[in-house]
Amino acid sequence: MNNLAKNFSSRTFLLSFLLVVFFACTKIDLYEKVAAVPKQEWQSSFKPQFKFTITDTTAPYQLFIILRHTEKYNYNNIWINLYTRTPGDSATSKVQYELPLATNDKGWLGNGMDDLYEHRIALTPFNGDFYFKKPGEYTFTIEHIMREDPLQAIMNVGLRIEKKQP
Repeated sequence: MNNLAKNFSSRTFLLSFLLVVFFACTKIDLYEKVAAVPKQEWQSSFKPQFKFTITDTTAPYQLFIILRHTEKYNYNNIWINLYTRTPGDSATSKVQYELPLATNDKGWLGNGMDDLYEHRIALTPFNGDFYFKKPGEYTFTIEHIMREDPLQAIMNVGLRIEKKQP
């Protein structure tokens, strides 16, 4: 290999390396917290609470529910209530969601490994924008409202909030 080819190869490698380092160091605003469900039996009285501090109210965000279960979970969906308390407020708002976990055609919709499945389900429309109205600490509480109580084979439940990338 001649010197010109070696020089070009070295520069290409260096440029590639610098691009990877630059993009790998880009800050992603992300909040994710997950609570373990005691004995993998989600009692209706167990309502995990998640607190996040939001500083940027000018950017759109996406909210996700995180749910981990075993293959022994008996349903294609889960019904939850999501309670939200905004900064400086004592009252909470409640929104009910039906979250699909499986279909008859595809089976489990989440990512699986052996007999464990993780679902990251968007609560905000992918093409829609959601903005927090004011900065400060937000409190989210998740409650299952399924008929089965305790709800078997649920390992973890959580919330993920990420700043929407342009």
